[in-house]
Amino acid sequence: MNASTPATTNQTEPAHVVVQGNARNFRQEIVAGKHHLSADEPFNAGGGDTGPNPYDYLLASLGTCTSMTVGLYARRKQLPLENITVSLWHSRIHAKDCEECETKEGMLDRIDVEVELTGLLTAEQHAKLMEIAGKCPVHRTLTSEISIRLRPAQKSSAL
Repeated sequence: MNASTPATTNQTEPAHVVVQGNARNFRQEIVAGKHHLSADEPFNAGGGDTGPNPYDYLLASLGTCTSMTVGLYARRKQLPLENITVSLWHSRIHAKDCEECETKEGMLDRIDVEVELTGLLTAEQHAKLMEIAGKCPVHRTLTSEISIRLRPAQKSSAL
């Protein structure tokens, strides 16, 4: 779903992403449109390490969106940006250790994002691209209120 998609979805349309697994292990098969992916947990978490774990996909989503957004902006403004490298880390931290966070009790998730931009950029262009990096749609989704509607699948009546 993108920013222009209405808040309600047509439940008669096929899902864009389908994840399927079994109860024997952590391995999951993912179909996203025409693309086939897999996910798993690492060996040390009891998985088979046959694919990225769910947090790897979350970081990949944010990193990909960040890079795409910066690249799109640079192309539109004809900036001399050559390459974008986004490195990401996920951790759980004590809320009291987070100076910029509203929550001060318990644990919270932290995502650190490092953006490397190469090209003959001025300091002003570099600063603007870093500002744009923080405005990608996935970044905005992750930092906004999210409503996840969980419901059982509707059984289709086969004749």
